[in-house]
Amino acid sequence: MNIHLLRSTIHPQSSLTITGSKSESNRLLLLQALYPNVDIKNGSNSDDSVLMRKALESKDEVIDIHHAGTAMRFLTAYFSIQEDRTVMLTGSSRMKERPIKILVDALQDLGADIEYVENEGYPPLRIRGKKLTKSKVTLKANVSSQYISALLLIASRLEHGLELTLDGKITSVPYIKMTLNLLEQLGIETCFNANVIIVKPFSKIDVSKTTIVESDWSSASYFYSIVSLSALHSEITLSTYKQESLQGDSVLADLYKAFGIETTFENNSITIKKTAHIEEESKIEFNLSNAPDIAQTIAVTAFGLGLECYLTGLHTLKIKETDRLVALKTELEKLGGEVTITDATLHLKPSSSIKSDVTIATYNDHRMAMAFAPLGLKTALKIENAEVVSKSYPQFWEDLSSLGFLVK
Repeated sequence: MNIHLLRSTIHPQSSLTITGSKSESNRLLLLQALYPNVDIKNGSNSDDSVLMRKALESKDEVIDIHHAGTAMRFLTAYFSIQEDRTVMLTGSSRMKERPIKILVDALQDLGADIEYVENEGYPPLRIRGKKLTKSKVTLKANVSSQYISALLLIASRLEHGLELTLDGKITSVPYIKMTLNLLEQLGIETCFNANVIIVKPFSKIDVSKTTIVESDWSSASYFYSIVSLSALHSEITLSTYKQESLQGDSVLADLYKAFGIETTFENNSITIKKTAHIEEESKIEFNLSNAPDIAQTIAVTAFGLGLECYLTGLHTLKIKETDRLVALKTELEKLGGEVTITDATLHLKPSSSIKSDVTIATYNDHRMAMAFAPLGLKTALKIENAEVVSKSYPQFWEDLSSLGFLVK
C-alpha cells in the first residue's frame, strides 16, 4: 500500500491517545511469561508486541518473529532457560542479516545450548532450553541495549541470579534502567554500580501485580516533528505520558526546545506547542547515543525547516530494520537535501527548498515511513509500503488524517 500525502495544514489544536510503549510492553510480556501473576494494562498494539505475545504463548517448534528485532533478542534469552523444550527461532530475510552473536556468546558463557541453523552469528537459531547454573558474564558496554536487557530479563530465574559486567563506555543507559526499573516494580532485587549490574534470583510473585504501560515516546516524536513544521502556536495534546518516564526517548521534551517547541505535562498527558520560529542559520547538534530511535525524526524535522543538523552517537542504526543512516541519506537527498554520514554520525547541510512529488522508500522500516510523513506539511509526497507502520503504530495514518493531513 502506498500513501499519497497532499500538502496539508494541521488544525490549530488537536488531541490523540497513543498506544502503550513497545519497549515497556515487550519487557513486561516476557516477565509475565516468567511470572504469571503480572497483569499488564495499556499494552502496545504494535505488530512487534503482538508477535512477542504469540511467540510466548506458542507451543510450536518453529517460532517466526518476522521483522521484530526486540522479540528476537528477548526470546533468544527466554527460550534458552525453558527446560526440556527445543525451538527454532527465525524471522524475515532482514532479520537473518541482523547480528546476534554477542548475545548468543553471552548466553553460551552461562551454559546455554544454542546453535546457528544457517549462518554463524545470525538467526535462525536452534535453542535447547536448560537450567543455567552459571551466574557471571561480561559484555562489551557499547552493544545494543537489547542484548543487555535480554540477559537482565531472565536473570532472576537463573539459579544464582546474574552478575553482568559491561566492558567499556555504556551506551543506551535509559533502556537498561527501564529494564531494571520494571524488575524492581515486581519485587526483584537489582543493583547497577559503575559497570556491574547484579540481579538477584527470584522464584515467584505471590500477589498479582498490575503494571500500567506508559504510552510510547518514540511514537510521540512524529508529533513533535509535525508541530515544529506547523504554524506558530499550533499544539497537539497526547496521552498517556509521565513526566518521570522510564523511556529514553522522553528526552524529546528537551531536545525539541531547539525547534521552538514547549512541552507541558498535565493530567497524564503532554501538550506540544510551537512557541517560536527558529532562525534558518541555526545549527541543530545532538548526541543521540541514548535515544537513537528518534534520529530519523530529528533529521527530517531539521530538513523541513531548512536547518543544518549534526547528529552523533548513531552507531546502532546500521543494524536496525534497515541501515537507517544510509536510508536517511538516500531519501533526504531525493528531496533535495545534502547529507554526509559515517558509521555513527549524520551531517545535514541547510537547504532552501524541498522537491515535490517525491516517492519515499521505507525499506520495511516503520520509522522511515513515520519520520518522513510530517513533510506533508511542506510538500506533496508519496510513502511506499506505508502499512509498515503497523510494526509499532498501527493507526498512524488515521491519526494523521484526524490532525488535518490530506492522506490518500
